Amino acid sequence: MIAKGDEHDPKGLIFEAYRIDGINKSECRTIFLDWALSLPDAIRPVPAMDVLLDRYGAGHADHPMTEVLTEGRAQVASPKRRGGWRSRSRPQ
Repeated sequence: MIAKGDEHDPKGLIFEAYRIDGINKSECRTIFLDWALSLPDAIRPVPAMDVLLDRYGAGHADHPMTEVLTEGRAQVASPKRRGGWRSRSRPQ
């Protein structure tokens, strides 16, 4: 495994999550949220998740963090339409 604390995982949270025996999906979601909030503005989340999945997910396909990263990547990559007044058509 790669040493913790690089640009894609500044606090080493994902690195540590893969090292915790018996971690569950709920705990991985909490760690994922902390990771996402700690990313520097210059780092885009989807490419960072790709790097982390390549780094850790390949050898740990059944790990809950792999599932959380995969789900997070899918949700960020396909934004949903926003509702409200901004999405309504305006009279001409």
